[in-house]
Amino acid sequence: MESTEIREFLEQAIGENEVMLFLKGTPEQPACGFSMRTAGALNALGVRYAALDVLPDQRIRQELSGLSGWPTIPQLFVGGELIGGCDIVMEMYENGELAERLGVEMPEDEDIEPAPTQAEMPVSNGPIPLENRLNN
Repeated sequence: MESTEIREFLEQAIGENEVMLFLKGTPEQPACGFSMRTAGALNALGVRYAALDVLPDQRIRQELSGLSGWPTIPQLFVGGELIGGCDIVMEMYENGELAERLGVEMPEDEDIEPAPTQAEMPVSNGPIPLENRLNN
């Protein structure tokens, strides 16, 4: 797959999903603490979001950073706009801005948990499986 195809796939994923999270690993099995915390914040808010693992191919991360202008992973997009990485997402979560931006209520229990497994997940919220068509 060429770089242009990867970039087009990333642009399409961002455009088609109101809340799009690029992370290391998956929401159910994050491969780093930053990805776990970011997915956990979205799960704590009960929003549906699409997620894509950037680890299978280094070119995904390179193209994503080139597209967003943001060097680190995870990266959260809402409404096609880059919100930021873990530190920004966590700050927004803690002060209520993330809930406001996503149009949801801030939960009373502010503990951030890792994403539930597919079997534990309610149908109405949590990560939306996004097929990674970038693997060769």
